[in-house]
Amino acid sequence: MLVKVFGSAVFGVEATTITVEVNIDKGVGYHLVGLPDNAIKESSYRIAAALKNNGYSLPVKKIIINMAPADLRKEGSAYDLTLAIGILAATNQIKAAEVDKYVIMGELSLDGGLQPIKGALSIAIKAKEEGFKGFFLPIQNVKEAAIVDGLEVYGVENVLQVIDFFEGRGTIEPTVINTRDEFYKTLDFPEFDFADVKGQESIKRCMEIAAAGGHNIILIGPPGSGKTMLAKRLPSILPPMTLKEALETTKIHSVAGKIKDAGLMNQRPFRSPHHTASSVSLVGGGSYPQPGEISLAHNGVLFLDELPEFKREVLEVMRQPLEDREVTISRAKFTITYPSSFMLVASMNPSPGGYFNDPDAPVSSSPAEMQRYLSKISGPLLDRIDIHIEVTPVPFEKLTETRPAESSVLIRERVTKAREIQSQRFEEFDNIHYNAQMSTKQIRTYCALDEVSLQLLKTAMERLNLSARAYDRILKVSRTIADLEQAETVSSNHIAEAIQYRSLDRDGWLG
Repeated sequence: MLVKVFGSAVFGVEATTITVEVNIDKGVGYHLVGLPDNAIKESSYRIAAALKNNGYSLPVKKIIINMAPADLRKEGSAYDLTLAIGILAATNQIKAAEVDKYVIMGELSLDGGLQPIKGALSIAIKAKEEGFKGFFLPIQNVKEAAIVDGLEVYGVENVLQVIDFFEGRGTIEPTVINTRDEFYKTLDFPEFDFADVKGQESIKRCMEIAAAGGHNIILIGPPGSGKTMLAKRLPSILPPMTLKEALETTKIHSVAGKIKDAGLMNQRPFRSPHHTASSVSLVGGGSYPQPGEISLAHNGVLFLDELPEFKREVLEVMRQPLEDREVTISRAKFTITYPSSFMLVASMNPSPGGYFNDPDAPVSSSPAEMQRYLSKISGPLLDRIDIHIEVTPVPFEKLTETRPAESSVLIRERVTKAREIQSQRFEEFDNIHYNAQMSTKQIRTYCALDEVSLQLLKTAMERLNLSARAYDRILKVSRTIADLEQAETVSSNHIAEAIQYRSLDRDGWLG
């Protein structure tokens, strides 16, 4: 008897429906075709044990299973449940009438229990698009899949629950989640608040500008000056995610297997990879392609602490994603694109010893050491960072101050108003939502300068020997400063403040 059941494969962040054809014939053998990997080939042992331990059996017959499309490689153990239900239906151990109306996925334990899978949200979206009635998956993944309206999503703990459902004995009910209610569940107070930061008013101002315009920022300062503390608080002043952004972010984390018994992500991600990270871990890819840190930071913040300690080749792979806001991984047999629209926040010491230009500390690094340390950051990468700012240690008087600092909630209100101005400005463009995303053409349109501002910028360009890309960055930042003031046009004071935020150019540390 021939039976068709359906599973799904995830490539990048999108799912592809897999048709599993199970044919039972005379003879003996278990034949699995359609480019399955080793994990799928081993499934026969898991399936046999799981069925036997639950009162069913793997028939002693010739079992031929084809996974179509046959030219698409299938990976992972999430097809165990699909294959098991297909075998039971093809051998008339369960009723086969309804099995082709559902997508079925899950890894089997030997006792019939189910282990979580990756990409449940992407699979559910695809199942709804293709008109399936429902989706069976491990209960650990049910909240993320149930975000999709119009699809019956069943979270199951073991294979018996699925068998009972098709036999008409089950009492299992589909999980229903109100997506908007889930989305509006927010934290009353941010975990990290700018109210905890003493002093550093100029740095907080920079962080506010960066958040308002979506600008990349680098913090330069000695150890203990508060760079990491400030960076961790940046997500608390970013505007709340839209429902579209929340779905995009959840989908990426679902594909990576980072959703732990949770539904829709409504908080912006903050990723902080260690400086020993490889290029693949940062941008994604590998034998079994997975999104990297820059995609996991999509719609959030990527924090690179001690930037010069990262390998130069690792930093260089970020140049294209920073410009295009997506990363494309090309291999001989596949090409995958992951979204990667993130804010880059980097920090670094001014020298290997950490105290260069500090009048109270001796310079412990030789010129050669300084050059070797700073040469890891290429000029093209630095040009993609809009704001460079020096962070100085907080004086004792500020540390002991009892007056509370401005909270993240108040700063976020100003940031959100500035973002609303930008949303209205760019409403006719599909891929532009804030100032940092402006192209050269849009910069010329929305950052027009008067004669005084032009002269000021010309002088700065000549004295600091800035590149054309740095010129555009200054204009983008000045537009954001104007938006925070709700000013219609960019004026000379906005330009002057934006020029101050090019510390590495001004001090000539990179030669």
